[in-house]
Amino acid sequence: MANNLVRPRPARSSRFARLLRAKAAVLALAAAVLLVGTPPVHADPPGPPAMTDGFGLTQTAAVTGTGTNFVLTVTTPQVAGEHRIRILLPRDYAADRARRYPVLYFLHGASDDPGNPAIAYPALTAAQSMITVIPDGGRRGWYTDWIDQKTAAGAQNWETFHINQVIPFIDANLRTLTGKEGRAVAGLSMGGFGALHYAQRHPGLFSQVATLSGANDLSRNHMVTRGAVVATLTNVGAPLCGSSSGPSCNLEFGPTVSSDAIFGTPYPVFDADWRWNAADPSSHMAALAGMGIAVYTGSGNGNPADFEFWAESAARNTKAALDALGLPYHYVNYGNGSGWGENCHGGHESGCWSQDLVDWVPRLEAAFAAATAA
Repeated sequence: MANNLVRPRPARSSRFARLLRAKAAVLALAAAVLLVGTPPVHADPPGPPAMTDGFGLTQTAAVTGTGTNFVLTVTTPQVAGEHRIRILLPRDYAADRARRYPVLYFLHGASDDPGNPAIAYPALTAAQSMITVIPDGGRRGWYTDWIDQKTAAGAQNWETFHINQVIPFIDANLRTLTGKEGRAVAGLSMGGFGALHYAQRHPGLFSQVATLSGANDLSRNHMVTRGAVVATLTNVGAPLCGSSSGPSCNLEFGPTVSSDAIFGTPYPVFDADWRWNAADPSSHMAALAGMGIAVYTGSGNGNPADFEFWAESAARNTKAALDALGLPYHYVNYGNGSGWGENCHGGHESGCWSQDLVDWVPRLEAAFAAATAA
């Protein structure tokens, strides 16, 4: 016969104790969550910061890109058409809301476009202690207010656009250091001229300047560089574009205009070329006194058909002017590119400029850090 004993129910006090233990466990878990924090949510990084129109700039399209590498499009009465501005922010910009950052204005070369992602060189995107701004300089704007504003290209006040509009717009919308100690300008090729030109004309705005394969000499002693400027104005190379004419061809620069449109006549007849001489960076290096100066060039492998061959002679003239003035500078001539990055072959090419920036950006960040600490 089976033993059908009825098991006694647990005592009320025993059940109550287990309930208390369960509640205690829940409370302990809740406390642990509060102490450790909510488990991370793998959301997308914050998008680009909102930018407010002002200083003559009006945004005309949605901002594109990521929270640290984005492009906005603006219009201004100072320069015809729409203009893209690429902005690179440090990774911690959105998180560290109390911090302000120095700014590098990086000026591109002829036929370049800040909308092209390739213009954000790795050394620029890797920088984590500064903001980089790459404004549109036009396919052949030459970082100057043209003397002829009535050409087929329309309004072309590039210097006014950058100095009086872009810089204050950036300072108003981003957490920047607004003194000259926290601002630098650099550029490549056409932008190398622009960097020296802006630093010389506005020494109160910049503490550091660098020119990479720049058109540094517009004097009558370096007529080849003048010829390069004129070629961009008159589109002499456009017939070589064939079916690739238009923005896709780097030998076509927009509506054909007069060779005199920017600086007046380029020909040294009866001193009629005084505006070219006035804009020549190599003749006005004294204006850079007190700034950090860097000059980079290759050799073009001795080939006059490669513009780097002429950029090298312009760099040598720039160096000679600095030596005559006794100004300190950082000068690199990497010749044929051997040992200067695996993609540099000494020509007028992005592989060399990328390595230039690998060398210069850490120097710039160190200079910014020293200046802000002081």
